[in-house]
Amino acid sequence: MPFRVKFLALSAIIILTMLIAACTTRTSDDAESVSDDSVVAEEVSADEPAEAEATEEPTATEEPAPEPTEEPATGEADDTSEAIAEEEEDRLPYWHRWWEDTDFTNTTISLDEIQSGGVPPDGIPPIDEPKFVEFDEADEWLGDQEPVISIVVDDEARAYPLQIMTWHEIVNDEFGDRAIAVTFCPLCNAAISFDREVGDHGVMRFGVSGLLRHSDLIMWDDKTESWWQQMTGEAIVGELAGEQLTLLPSIMVSYAEFKETYPDAVVLSRDTGHERTYGNNPYAGYDSIDSSPFLFDGEHDERNRPMERVLTLEIGDEPRAYPFSLLEDHPVVHDEVSGEPVVVFWAPGATSALDETSIAESRDVGSAGAFSPILDGTELSFVHVDGEIRDEQTDSTWNVLGHAIDGELEGERLDEILNGTHFWFAWAAFKPDTTVWEP
Repeated sequence: MPFRVKFLALSAIIILTMLIAACTTRTSDDAESVSDDSVVAEEVSADEPAEAEATEEPTATEEPAPEPTEEPATGEADDTSEAIAEEEEDRLPYWHRWWEDTDFTNTTISLDEIQSGGVPPDGIPPIDEPKFVEFDEADEWLGDQEPVISIVVDDEARAYPLQIMTWHEIVNDEFGDRAIAVTFCPLCNAAISFDREVGDHGVMRFGVSGLLRHSDLIMWDDKTESWWQQMTGEAIVGELAGEQLTLLPSIMVSYAEFKETYPDAVVLSRDTGHERTYGNNPYAGYDSIDSSPFLFDGEHDERNRPMERVLTLEIGDEPRAYPFSLLEDHPVVHDEVSGEPVVVFWAPGATSALDETSIAESRDVGSAGAFSPILDGTELSFVHVDGEIRDEQTDSTWNVLGHAIDGELEGERLDEILNGTHFWFAWAAFKPDTTVWEP
């Protein structure tokens, strides 16, 4: 299978790059532990004959050694405990040594579900002091069809290009006094945003742990070193295990759609403090409907192919997925989830960030969003006519971001329902009870 060969080769390159980065930061403890294991093995082999001699029957002229009647000295017991602890430490994965302040006794999942992505904490560096540029500057390096993450907080809009996010995965940003984290997991095609304020702990700085669960990014915080699952926003390991981040609305759309909708917005700058080949996709060839997820060892839900893009949402306790392959033929979907009316829009014009080496030259996969169809107390009904989304009440034209761009309702916008665009395998792994929309 030519593509499979290509994919494996590209995967090997990615992993090799990650491992090189890991080696530059990993402590010498790892190498020492290997040497220590060898020494222990040699010592055990050397001691075996001595133990055998000690078990021989005593001769008639020798008295058996009396059994000790005293407890070992405190110092000896401590040494024994330390040796046992060190032995237990050696059995743990090498990445465990990077997390001295993480409470591994407090988890909501089994640690056996954790996989290493091959890099140490922040080996994939998040952006902690993001800079932004105007459209005229971004136009020089960002193609109209390239995907961006659209975030709006208090009527202030910003775009986070995936050509930057694939290299950093997390941006710790601020909108006035609101601290947020914009995240993107390339392996799951998951763009999710969170409020960074966590209860009494205040504002957290989130980093890239270098670890994965179900192929999904695991984040870590700088105050407790707890681990957070990007797909759900839940702390899964550490002091804060069980805590939940507040998710914020965000949509992946084309840069052109974003510019047209928010003419006064800004774009995340390539001036990140890191040298990267922005615009190139480090996961070239990963996004193929026939390929397999990377570092995913779970069972596949066969209702969709693993790499199918799906628009996802959850209202109440009811998760639902809308496959892009169906939305392409049904660009407007009226639905009801947990008794709430929902309208889903899909539109072409956005490329994949995980297809060709050049994101600008990748194939068009489109973009989608989910909204409440109720505007000022009236439930609107939408149709797709001549390539446009229109409401039947006023015949106004709407875009995939839920904004009326022409007609009587121009300037109005629908309330966004929290939603995301992911690969099916990842959504199904975390939300196995999800329903799948069908025409």
